[in-house]
Amino acid sequence: MPKTKSKKKGQQTARPDEPVLSKKELAAQKRKDTKERKAFIQTVLTSGGVGAVVAIALFFIANPILALAGGGGTTVLWVSFKYPYLALWLFVIYMPFAGTVTYWIAGGNPIFQLAKDGFAIPAIIAIFLDLKKRGEPLLMPKSLKNPLWILVASVSITMLTINLPMQFASGNPPRNPTAPTPPEGQFFFQGILGIKVLLGYLPLITCTYHMIRNKKSFLLFTRLHVILAIICCGLGLIQYMMLLTGICQGTDHLTGVALFQATLDYKCFVGGSLVYSPSQSMIRLPGTFVAPWQWAWFLISNAFLTFASAFSDPSLIWQLVSFLGMALVFVNAVISGQRIALLLVPVIIIIMLIVTGQLKKPSRFIPIVGGLGLLIVLGFTLFPDVIQERIDSTIDRWNASPPTDFISEQAENSSGSQRPFGHGAGRATNSTRMFADTRLIETYYPKLLYEIGTFGTLSFLGLVTSITVATFKIWRSLKDKIWRSYAASFWVFIFFISYQTYYYPLDVDPVAVYYWMVVGLVLRLPDIEREDLEERAALGLDEEENAKTKKKKRK
Repeated sequence: MPKTKSKKKGQQTARPDEPVLSKKELAAQKRKDTKERKAFIQTVLTSGGVGAVVAIALFFIANPILALAGGGGTTVLWVSFKYPYLALWLFVIYMPFAGTVTYWIAGGNPIFQLAKDGFAIPAIIAIFLDLKKRGEPLLMPKSLKNPLWILVASVSITMLTINLPMQFASGNPPRNPTAPTPPEGQFFFQGILGIKVLLGYLPLITCTYHMIRNKKSFLLFTRLHVILAIICCGLGLIQYMMLLTGICQGTDHLTGVALFQATLDYKCFVGGSLVYSPSQSMIRLPGTFVAPWQWAWFLISNAFLTFASAFSDPSLIWQLVSFLGMALVFVNAVISGQRIALLLVPVIIIIMLIVTGQLKKPSRFIPIVGGLGLLIVLGFTLFPDVIQERIDSTIDRWNASPPTDFISEQAENSSGSQRPFGHGAGRATNSTRMFADTRLIETYYPKLLYEIGTFGTLSFLGLVTSITVATFKIWRSLKDKIWRSYAASFWVFIFFISYQTYYYPLDVDPVAVYYWMVVGLVLRLPDIEREDLEERAALGLDEEENAKTKKKKRK
């Protein structure tokens, strides 16, 4: 056997597919890293200093809350523009806790509800300016170009023919004395904000594609979401236990309508408004978010994300951690009182088992199904009344107002006074009510019909359909079982959100962010698969796996 050469001191260890750097190159790399660290520290200190000046000025001019918002906002905007990809990571981390920060630190100040955009918007602008400078495409996938321009054209017509005339007519008496008085409001600005809500996070597709550069950053992204799900669901569980044990008062002592209305006055531990009236079988918890229904859609989204990691992550440890995340998501779907989450989370898991092909691997799906079954049995044992109440409440609500009838009724109401280009962008979007009164429409596509009309709604359907088709093609093109499983899980999420219309999760956090970022994640998967296969081929792992497969077949 030939002797292996001993490694010289200071020599770099490299993978077979990586060139070995010389001492000179190593020194240059270290100098570059040191220079980048110094630049980052200098940027943080400079922006922090400017932010401190702004905060001090606002403290004496206005109040401490505005001082905190102004000083912190200045620092965040500066750093986010300078280091856009770092800002996007911080954006993902901060978003699930934004509601808690808004109501526990800022006292519900609306400025803090926009704090997350302090990370996202400067980062998006910086990334797009860099891509334009380098001559790289700004819109991904390419098939999105025509549907997007059609949608933009349709919405622009709505703005010019509906929102703008309403803006000019606002507050002015009608020329015809018998005509109704025009409504008052800033309808043009309401439309701009409505468009931002509709398409403001679409650039995250391209940004996420460039943020996820390789296998390492892809796994960091998916595992980060598992950790966030575990932390948020853990806090949600603590919130419920504090209400159950009386540490938090809840709303059960109130009377009349107050027993059934979520309120900020009785917020508990994390998040915003809640209603906890178990004597009336009325519980709606917000978790770490502003409102209970946002928490429900966080749980629904993470049913997809935790499942993807639980069955696809190459690390056994992270698979087990992801299974824990799935269990906590399921528990919170039960205790939060959100019927939509209680209905959809188990259904999503079953659908994902079928679509991702896990049913063909009994050794994989039997433990998780058994674990969830054990969790259900344990829940019935520890909290029989709570779970039975949730089931009875869900059945009663379904019988009283089936979701299909609810959606049909909303669609009929929206189309009853239909115009080709709608009643104005943002006119039924809850977050635009600061500019003018809005109409309450609780289903997504009827809301779009009312706002931007038939042409706009069909254009949006064309946009999400092009996304669904493009990501489906990527899923079916992948060969490796790990990345194919990830793509299948993410595609089911994209398909589900693209066409579901119950409530309007695409209008608010977290789905309004997760949807576009997951699209960018799927677009990057072919490159990640190619990198992974090349790395494994260089390390000889494929030959080992083929040998194991042949050995199993011979047995």
